[in-house]
Amino acid sequence: MIDPAVTPADVAALGSWLGSRGLRPVAAWSTHPHWDHLLWGRELGADVPRYATPAAVAAVSSRRADLLAELAESAPGHDEALFARVVALAGDSIPWEGPPAQVLAHSAHVPGHGAVYLPSSGVLIAGDMCSDIEIPLLDLSSADPFRSYRAGLSRLASLAGVRVVVPGHGHVGDAAAFRSRVTADFAYLDALAGGADVDDPRLAGAADWLRAEHARQLRFARLHDRGPLGG
Repeated sequence: MIDPAVTPADVAALGSWLGSRGLRPVAAWSTHPHWDHLLWGRELGADVPRYATPAAVAAVSSRRADLLAELAESAPGHDEALFARVVALAGDSIPWEGPPAQVLAHSAHVPGHGAVYLPSSGVLIAGDMCSDIEIPLLDLSSADPFRSYRAGLSRLASLAGVRVVVPGHGHVGDAAAFRSRVTADFAYLDALAGGADVDDPRLAGAADWLRAEHARQLRFARLHDRGPLGG
């Protein structure tokens, strides 16, 4: 189980759906330490081992009070005792009896991000990247946000066998969609790093918060004069 649901009702419905089919989670993964990717419910099994990258676990430990406040504001009603109860993964694959699940850790979007790739089926669970509805969202508190994001995106782009991409926000895409999104993300980063006001279709009609994030990233790029390739 990876990054399940958002609202308490979502989690409960997911647990009921699994139970009605005789299924239960045996392991879980949080792609990164943002509140909406650290959710859980007793319907999914209170004792299921839940993993994240070591950097994500460290971030959760240091920011737990802030994460709980964000949770209470955005999606009240979750079981706080189960929220963000993740342990650091040892190695680069999720321990379970199913198909190999390779973790690709990087610092794009946020330190401790860990996409999951299932080579047997070509499925990439990308976390908050490779979206058809969201632009790349950089961690502007990092030493070099552009370099960090490009490094993480390059790691995903290097996967030759992706047949299905599952973003944290947006729609599932096929191999062609994955390549198209990677190309669009690099183009956005290049234009943004050069201080250009990006003409990205994902910003057309976007929610106010996303347009505000784009404006914030553009101000940062212009202030720091990143150059045409973002450092």
